[in-house]
Amino acid sequence: MLFMFPLRCLLSIFLLSIPVLAGETFESWPAQPLRDHVMDRGHLHADEGHAELIRGKGRSGHQCLKISGGENRCVEWSLPKVMEPASTVEFWAERWTRAEPFLFHLEAQRNGTWEKIGEKNDTVIGGFLTKARFRLPTAVSALRLVCTSKAGVLIDDLSWNPDAPMRVTEVKGVTPVTPVMIRGKDQPVMGFSVVSEGNLRPPSIESLTLTWDDTTQIEKIESIALVRGHAEPDGRWHETLATHREIKRTMSLPLHHELIPEEGHFWVVVQLQPGASIDRRIGLSIGEIIIGGEKFAATGHASASQRIGAAVRLRGDDGSKFYRIPGLVRSKRGTLLAVYDVRYDQSGDLPANIDIGISRSTDGGQTWGPMIIAIDRGKDTLYGFDGVGDPAILCDERSGRLWVAGLWSHGNRAWHGSGPGLQPEETGQLMLAYSDDDGMTWSQPRNITREVKQAEWRLLLNGPGAGICLRDGTLVFAAQYRAADGPPHQGKPFSTILWSKDQGITWHLGKGVKIDTTEAQVAELPDGSLMLNCRDNRGGSRTVMITRDLGKTWTTHATDRSALREPICMASLLRWQNAADGNLYFFSNPDSTQARHRMTIKVSDDAAMTWPEKRHTLYDERTGFGYSCLAPVNDKIIGVIYESAGDLLFLRFPINELLQK
Repeated sequence: MLFMFPLRCLLSIFLLSIPVLAGETFESWPAQPLRDHVMDRGHLHADEGHAELIRGKGRSGHQCLKISGGENRCVEWSLPKVMEPASTVEFWAERWTRAEPFLFHLEAQRNGTWEKIGEKNDTVIGGFLTKARFRLPTAVSALRLVCTSKAGVLIDDLSWNPDAPMRVTEVKGVTPVTPVMIRGKDQPVMGFSVVSEGNLRPPSIESLTLTWDDTTQIEKIESIALVRGHAEPDGRWHETLATHREIKRTMSLPLHHELIPEEGHFWVVVQLQPGASIDRRIGLSIGEIIIGGEKFAATGHASASQRIGAAVRLRGDDGSKFYRIPGLVRSKRGTLLAVYDVRYDQSGDLPANIDIGISRSTDGGQTWGPMIIAIDRGKDTLYGFDGVGDPAILCDERSGRLWVAGLWSHGNRAWHGSGPGLQPEETGQLMLAYSDDDGMTWSQPRNITREVKQAEWRLLLNGPGAGICLRDGTLVFAAQYRAADGPPHQGKPFSTILWSKDQGITWHLGKGVKIDTTEAQVAELPDGSLMLNCRDNRGGSRTVMITRDLGKTWTTHATDRSALREPICMASLLRWQNAADGNLYFFSNPDSTQARHRMTIKVSDDAAMTWPEKRHTLYDERTGFGYSCLAPVNDKIIGVIYESAGDLLFLRFPINELLQK
């Protein structure tokens, strides 16, 4: 857990008497600690350790300014002249942690005196989603940004605009990949951005024309709305401008919305009826837009086609504030079973009030039944509710028995609080439960910690997601452990496998594959060896290892730390066991090294040796928690369950579509 303590971040910017100080993106500067830097428009200075230009984070490019965490951090941008006219300063900001409190305001210096201009305390983490815009008075000689945050704040795309009549210069169509979920509310289909200059006498949006394409079942749309939001369709809408329940193939929305003096972002959102098919799409085109009596056509992408999916769990369902850590499996009877953390009170990890929940679908993911609690270790607040989570699910293909593995934290005995030993009062406990009735009811959990954990280790648990049943009937879960404190491994984590050859009567643990690897997934290769695909805390790409003896020894795979990029996150690996399609392997994760966004399925037809770009399918590009799990729906369709920002969403894909990319 990260704890906040005050720091004072001071950004002093002396503004020139020039028409516009526009769009400083920090791209042309070297990525290094910031001390002194001479620019065309002045001089930037910071004391040692106070700030840096960092690469790999940015809104317009690949760099940004980071004001470091600590006390009395200061960056000064000195320019020679005072700004006489009233004006506006703007920049995009990103907070570095979710910890509270986060306070941040702007001060201006006039005639040697500082005055507070405004606050921007809604800054969010990830993706530069917060635009800070401050109206400045006349005769400003300097600005000062004051921030309270342990890890500091990121700043990009800094600009200044003088007073002038507002004029719309462009309307840009925006079509990110954002599936529309059954049960979801205000689901974005596409949007548009209004780009303008000036800040006085803003015009109004007067009307908008929409056309739904022939693939769209308009009778299955419950309602549509136009909302104002951020540049990213993150669901945090500022206001609803119009709502309609009478849906026509082509429709005109009368509006009267006065623009604000900045780039405005607008989204067409929908709510679907329960009977909408998850095998269909929603297609929409934006037509004529009238703003201030002038007609505009959207530039760029003016139409979008979005998949339809099913929301398996939404925040608030059954009284739980968050759902996280999904796993997915198809039972021997053809039922899809999703497993997950029921995080009743907050989104954070154990220790907390968390149970392991199950949702079942008997129609291939179109609808999901009521939640079933598979493992619940009690409600005693003295022990942090005895939370149990980070689940994985497995189907024994011979017996049909379903297994769920999870970590029990008796008090603070999770990732950070667990220590050496075997008892619940000392260390986290590895638990297993099973079902013999297709997931309807579950056995009392069995504690196998003493069977498989070395007493000196800090912790042992399964890897979340899904386990597998080998062709010879061996049951295998991915697993992970934290080594003993002290040399040589300093309590660092290692991925491995947990296996049983006697249908779960006894369990055994392999050796660790590589230091600083954690949440892994396992797949059987055509030659009978096992591939372990691991989250790597070094970041950048996945660790991939091979064993031919159930984890007694490991060798490095050719794709190790090269083929599959990641932002340090859990991922999913699935072997397609339909002989007609050959040796296909599927992989799902956030396809990025910078953030948990761009959820993507990749296909390999050569036993996971290569993952060609032409077979990458982006299925949701929004920022979220990023965990996902794949499973076959039938012999022609694959399904994925994945996290957004506290919800669990399901999509399915025809195999032919994934192969024809």
